[in-house]
Amino acid sequence: MRSPRPYSPQAGPGAQSLTERRKAATQLDIARAACDLFAEHGPDGTTAEDIAHRAGVALRTFYRYFRNKQEAVAPLLAGGGDAWRALLAEEDPGTPLGEALERAVTRSLSGQQAVEEGLEVTRGLLRAAADDPALRGVWYRVNQDSEERLVPVISRLVGPEADPLEVRLLAAAATDAIRVALELWSTTDAPVSGSGSPAELAVRCLRDLTGAMPLLLR
Repeated sequence: MRSPRPYSPQAGPGAQSLTERRKAATQLDIARAACDLFAEHGPDGTTAEDIAHRAGVALRTFYRYFRNKQEAVAPLLAGGGDAWRALLAEEDPGTPLGEALERAVTRSLSGQQAVEEGLEVTRGLLRAAADDPALRGVWYRVNQDSEERLVPVISRLVGPEADPLEVRLLAAAATDAIRVALELWSTTDAPVSGSGSPAELAVRCLRDLTGAMPLLLR
């Protein structure tokens, strides 16, 4: 059974050619295989050869796309942010920014079976990353990419007059709110919805981190 897409903030691709779509599909197959094997055996008990075999590709194909076994999970870790950024982008310019951020975060972290299954995959990966510096590095890089790609989304919502520094700070805070919430949640056995869930924790983090930011006080 293939792993659902984990949650982590990262922008998705735009329009793609058929070749690009096939390449992306192969990368996702490899990423799902890596997630499955990490969950079953842990990173130390999984090799690149194991992942390639589970994905049904040659080892050379694996290394065409990824430098090491930990990097193989990046396409799946990137997936959750596609949803949250797309939901935020649906908001109309001029909408109170705090409300828009909370609404997008909450919708992207709850309400659908696929989202909840993906969160459980994320929990497993984050637990595995606790003892694997390379896997943590992939997680941090995905979050850094997300922060950078969130900037234009926020800029469109607030308009061209906004201070670029404030926009960057808000993008960093929003990204860290989700990251910290997921990391904390992954250390517990809290449910994927309701009290102690990622959505609840993320909104709490978001409010604490952004409560005094000028863009949200206007």
